[in-house]
Amino acid sequence: MLESYGLTDRGCVRANNEDCFLLASDAGLYVIADGMGGASAGEEASQMASQTVVESVRASKRRDTQVLLMAIEEANRKVRESATLNREKTGMGTTLVAALEVGEDVAIASVGDSRAYLFDDNRLHAITEDQTWVAEVGRPLGIDEESLRTHPMRHVLTMAVGLGAPLAINYYSLRLKPGAQILLCTDGLHGVVGEDVIESVLEGAETLEKKCGLLVEAARQLGGPDNITCILLRAAA
Repeated sequence: MLESYGLTDRGCVRANNEDCFLLASDAGLYVIADGMGGASAGEEASQMASQTVVESVRASKRRDTQVLLMAIEEANRKVRESATLNREKTGMGTTLVAALEVGEDVAIASVGDSRAYLFDDNRLHAITEDQTWVAEVGRPLGIDEESLRTHPMRHVLTMAVGLGAPLAINYYSLRLKPGAQILLCTDGLHGVVGEDVIESVLEGAETLEKKCGLLVEAARQLGGPDNITCILLRAAA
C-alpha cells in the first residue's frame, strides 16, 4: 500500500474551491478533479466525478486498468446526466486524474489538464499528457512556448468529464521503485509553479504532509490565481 497525503486550497483569487480530491486507500485509489461551470456547477461536477470513480472501483471485484477506465466513463455519464436535468448546469464538467494500485503496478488515468508526475532518482518526470488546445494544437503548429504562455487559447480544454461522449481517457501504467513518489495535481499548481521548484520540494526529506503544504504555499506565493490541489503518493523504501 502506498503512503498518501492530499491537500486543497482555494488560492488567492477565486471565491470558491471547485477542486476535489479523495484518498480511498482501502481501494488503493487516489483521485483529483478540477471542476468548471457556472454557479456552483464546477464544484458539484468535481465532487460527483470523484465520488463516482471511488464508488465504482470499490464496487468492482477486480483491480485493474479497465476497472478504472470504466469508473471514469460512469463518472462522465453521471455528470452529463446531471447537467441535462438543470439548465443552470449546462457546460458543467471537470478534469480528472486518478491513480490505482494494481498489484505491484500503479495505473494512472487522466482527462483534461490535471496531471500526474513521477519523482524517482531525484528527477521529476511528467506521466500524463494534457488534453488542451496548447498541447494538441498550439505546439504541433510550432508556436513557441513563450507565446503559448500568453495565448488566448491557453486555458481551453479539448476533453473533460461531463462535456461529451465518447470520452477520450489517457492511461498509463508504471512500477514504482522503492521510495519513488507520484504527484497528482490540478493546474492551480503545475500551471503556476515551475517543475524545478516542484522537484526541489519532492527531493526533500520532509513528510508528505509537509511537502504538500510547501507546494500549495509556493503557488500562493506566486499569486494563487486558481484553486490549488495536490496528492502525494510514496512507495515504501
